[in-house]
This record gives sequence, structure tokens and C-alpha cells, in this order.
Amino acid sequence: MKKIALALTAVAAMTGSASAADLAARPYVKAPMAAPVANWTGFYVFGGGGGGLSNSDQSIVSTTTGTPLTITQRQGGSGWFGTVGAGYDWQFNSTWVAGVFADGQFGSIRATVQDPLLQITGSQKLEDSWAAGVRLGWLVAPNVLSYVNGGYSGAHFGSTNFSTLAGGATTVRLNGYNRNGWFVGGGVENSLNIFGISSPGWFMKTEYRSAFYDAKTQDEISTITNLPTGVNSVRANSWNQTISTSLVYRFNWTGPVVAKY
Repeated sequence: MKKIALALTAVAAMTGSASAADLAARPYVKAPMAAPVANWTGFYVFGGGGGGLSNSDQSIVSTTTGTPLTITQRQGGSGWFGTVGAGYDWQFNSTWVAGVFADGQFGSIRATVQDPLLQITGSQKLEDSWAAGVRLGWLVAPNVLSYVNGGYSGAHFGSTNFSTLAGGATTVRLNGYNRNGWFVGGGVENSLNIFGISSPGWFMKTEYRSAFYDAKTQDEISTITNLPTGVNSVRANSWNQTISTSLVYRFNWTGPVVAKY
């Protein structure tokens, strides 16, 4: 009887040890964390440069009557420019960003001006321009924004000194003037946190813009004996296309915000 009791006691002890082993603490598993989410809301400034093309539909009209004296001809040119600006963006959901901005451009985009009646030609320089508008963007990735923009623009064109088609000097010129118009465009802006380099707040954007300026009539000014002042006038509009690359700094950007779990 004692042997049976001892055997049962041994079995119970072994069963208890196995149960205790089964109840050992489970290994700790860390809960998954949410993916990083970037926030584009805030102010920014930028500066850069690029190149542009200028096209102008020109005709010669009578200064006294305004009657067209020639058919409309398209003249063109090209050049470079620098740009600076500032803006504010608002990210209103996980994929869309809207904003306002203003910028200025300065440089040397030139276009040809001709008077075929007098057989003279000159180079007109777009000295500076400004723009104020809105943009709407879609986040291709948390740190990459693709956008379109549009708004109001103004430009100042410098004076033009004419020469003969053969290259001879003349005293005929056009005074500088201002024009107003509108623009549309688009581009891509992306964070510079690439290739393992940490640059919080710094971005780069590349943008195409097309600006249209109203037609304006300017009198030719001359002191040539056989050409009294104001005999002819040049009537022309202006269409400028530019591509620029700018360095952008976002004041609110401290890197992606990681949601708590």
C-alpha cells in the first residue's frame, strides 16, 4: 500500500512540474508602430534660377490714327533669370496640399522687336517680373509634392535701342514700360533627405511656368531729321515660358511625425 502511495505522489509531482513549465512567461512582442506621416502645413521661402523663352506678336500701327500698317508677326528670344519668393501651404488631408505664394524674377530674357517699314530692329529685355497666386498639390509620397499653380503677374520691359537691319546705328528707340497679365504652371517639390543625408526643412522644387501679358502700344521715339517723333508705334503682347529650380526652406519642418501606438 505504501508503495502505491509513493508512486502516486511521484506522478503528481511530475505533472505539477510540467504544468509550471507550460505557464512560463511568454516572450514580449512589441506592438507595430504607425508609418511616418509628413506634415506640409506652414510657411516657406525659396530662391533659385532658370532659363526662359519669350514670344511676342507684333505689328506696326500709325501713331496718329492707330491704323495697322503691317501684318502681325511673331518675334522671339531667350535668356536666364533668378527668382526669390515665399508662401504658405496647408495640408488638408493625407494626400492633398493647397497654398498661396508670391515671388519675383529678375534677369535677362530678351526678345526681338522690328519695324519692317523703317527696316530697323532691336532687342527688348524683360528686366523683372512678379507673380502672386495659388497652388494645389498631390502627395506622390510623404516627402514629394506634385502641384499645379496659377495667378496674376506683372512685368517690366526695358527700353529698346534700334539699329538698321544691316547693323548700322540709329537714334530710334522705345521707352521701357510695364505690362500685366496672368500665369499657369506646375512642378514637383521634394525633401532633400535623400542618399542618407539628413537635411530637415530643406527641399528642392522644379517648376514650369507660362505667363501671358496684355498687348500694349508704344510710340517710336526718334531725332532723325527725316523721321519726326511719333510717326510709327509698335503694338505687341508677350508670352514667356520659364523653367526654374529653387532651394526651399520650410520653417515648420522637423521631420516626419510618428504616431503613438
